[in-house]
Amino acid sequence: MKALIQRVSHASVTVDGECTGAIDQGILVLLGVEKTDDRAKADKLLKKILGYRIFSDEEGKMNLNVQQINGGLLVVSQFTLVADTDKGLRPSFSSGASPALGEELYDYFVEQASTIHNPVASGRFGADMKVSLLNDGPVTFMLEVN
Repeated sequence: MKALIQRVSHASVTVDGECTGAIDQGILVLLGVEKTDDRAKADKLLKKILGYRIFSDEEGKMNLNVQQINGGLLVVSQFTLVADTDKGLRPSFSSGASPALGEELYDYFVEQASTIHNPVASGRFGADMKVSLLNDGPVTFMLEVN
């Protein structure tokens, strides 16, 4: 399971002209699910994201996590994160989860995030989404769990 996280001043996701989720300061999570992923990996990744210290303390050092600043979490499914780009000029998605598994683990991730943290917003799995954000820094990290 992979997550590209971005520290944002604000972010939103729109599907068919309707805003399905928006946050102010916090983390935009682009979530990629692989066929070998399960709920345990989702839990481990969520714990890592919520604890990841990417927000500045009073001395300007990245020492605070999203929970400590009461920031938002916007979770967007992003199957292209799990693409194999080693060969040729076209990505392969052979390591990606099936749509059913991807949706199940995405929904589980969002549900678990909502029980642990507030606010949590999300996109819509499998939809053509438009994501808008103001990356703060810019600060962007790729997180993976095995």
